[in-house]
Amino acid sequence: MEKVGFFKSIHFKFVVVYILLIIIAMQVIGVLFMERQEDKLKDNFTKNVDENAEMIEVNFEEELEKIINDTEKEESYQNLTSLIRDLSFSDMDRLMVVNTDQQIIAASEESLVGRKTTQPMISQALLGSPTNDIFQKKVGDQLVRTYVVAKPIQKGTDGDVLGTLYIEASIEEIYELSRTLNEILANATIIALAITALLGIILARTITRPLADMQKQAQVMARGDFTRKVRVYDRDEIGQLAASFNDLTNKLQEANEITESERTKLRSVLSYMTDGVIATDREGYIILMNDRAEEMLSLSRHEAMGLFLPEILGLEEDFSIDQLEESPSSLILDYSSKEVPFIIRSSFSVIQKDDGPVNGIITVLHDVTEQEQIEKERREFVSNVSHELRTPLTTMRSYLEALAEGAWQDENLAPKFLKVTQTETERMIRLVTDLLQLSKMDNKDYQLNFQKVNLTEMMQQVIDRFEMSKSEKISFEKHLYNKPLPVRIDPDKIIQVLDNIISNALKYSPDGGKVTFNLKKEATNVHISIKDEGVGIPKQNLTKIFERFYRVDKARSREIGGTGLGLAIASEVVKAHNGEIWAESEYGKGTTIHVKLPTHQTREARV
Repeated sequence: MEKVGFFKSIHFKFVVVYILLIIIAMQVIGVLFMERQEDKLKDNFTKNVDENAEMIEVNFEEELEKIINDTEKEESYQNLTSLIRDLSFSDMDRLMVVNTDQQIIAASEESLVGRKTTQPMISQALLGSPTNDIFQKKVGDQLVRTYVVAKPIQKGTDGDVLGTLYIEASIEEIYELSRTLNEILANATIIALAITALLGIILARTITRPLADMQKQAQVMARGDFTRKVRVYDRDEIGQLAASFNDLTNKLQEANEITESERTKLRSVLSYMTDGVIATDREGYIILMNDRAEEMLSLSRHEAMGLFLPEILGLEEDFSIDQLEESPSSLILDYSSKEVPFIIRSSFSVIQKDDGPVNGIITVLHDVTEQEQIEKERREFVSNVSHELRTPLTTMRSYLEALAEGAWQDENLAPKFLKVTQTETERMIRLVTDLLQLSKMDNKDYQLNFQKVNLTEMMQQVIDRFEMSKSEKISFEKHLYNKPLPVRIDPDKIIQVLDNIISNALKYSPDGGKVTFNLKKEATNVHISIKDEGVGIPKQNLTKIFERFYRVDKARSREIGGTGLGLAIASEVVKAHNGEIWAESEYGKGTTIHVKLPTHQTREARV
């Protein structure tokens, strides 16, 4: 997970917001306080000046009246000057008394006495209207704010105006006090901000530290480690959250252990299943495949992940994923090649909760090659038996019908017809006998009678018997072991094997052909081979000649005769002796049948 930068962290945001709140609060409080404080100070100052002006006016009224009445005039002027000197207060910059002619008759600055003034405020006061205002005046290099009051001096309460009282009082100290208070407030704000920032950092850490621990725990849990726990710093809401997080970790650990156990069981089951299993998501793309499915499809699970199910099964042209969901429970898939048969039954089952949507498909692949082969062989076996029995039965029926219609009275035809029916009957008997023998071998209830015999002598006797009955146009060539060759075998069954092989060699040998016999001793085996010079067997059919009813050339085989079971019986007998039988052939040049038998049987064999 990407690390959160400091300026994007909750820690930083919390402190910034906390500081901004303090700044806004201090500014609002400071502005309101300073405005109120400044207004209050100004009001107090102006009220004090106004009250002093009222008092001075009363003191000046009598003296002005004397001056106007021209009684004790000089003394009145002196009294006015004395009063101005006595009544001046510390903040007063200028105090003047102006008569009705706008002439300054007394002032705190003696240099102004006798001068005329044209100030509008004095003129207005002489008209009976008191005025006051704050002005700025330059004192030296500085501008100083001054409170100016022009108050008419009247005879009595509403009498004639005798003159004007003019006062200038510096109010700059009030503003200086406001500036000082502002500086104090600013310094206090800075100190408060520093303390607030420190407290905010401490408070933010109490919140963000448990959250950071929980974030680290979440990252550790994402990697599958549930052993780490979040530290609980306090019992507040965040502490309760941390405790709940630890409880969640414990429950997740338990759930993960259960899930992992189930996953292990499922993996073991899938790994050791003899069937292939494939699971898809709801879109039909593969998300799971077991080892057996890999073997059956010759495709690794890493290559298969994310592929479309119909595609890897070779069904994309015939089925969509929706059709597979609604298809019959199973389909037969034939992956056979010319060399190897391979047939799979594919069963489909949807993954679905109750009546909810389909979340995927489970496909089970079962190898039914052997079953299909057995079923195919069964069908071929039934067909072959039916055909082999129908041919002689049809022949017998035809001849018996002819005899029944009167042919039995014909001395020439009757013996021939009876001989044909006898021949066909014997053929059916041989067929049934061979089938019974194979059935006993298949059912494993046939006991071999092992005896110690001289195989050289026994094989010589078999060859001699066939030599007496063979056609003169076919010759025998023998290369037999020149000494007695004792072996433990069932002589009757091995003689039957030799009979079947030699009979086939004679049947397929052309006129003038030769049958070659070989018998030799090996380390622990005896090796028999019988070769003819017939038409041979194509290479692709060599492995099939030991199958039941199999014939390379069916038409020619039926003309020659035989049940088609001779080599099949020979193969079963040789296997029962723990031996081997195989064929070698070159098409057009003949066939050689090889038989290997152990010289000693370790136990009585049962087939």
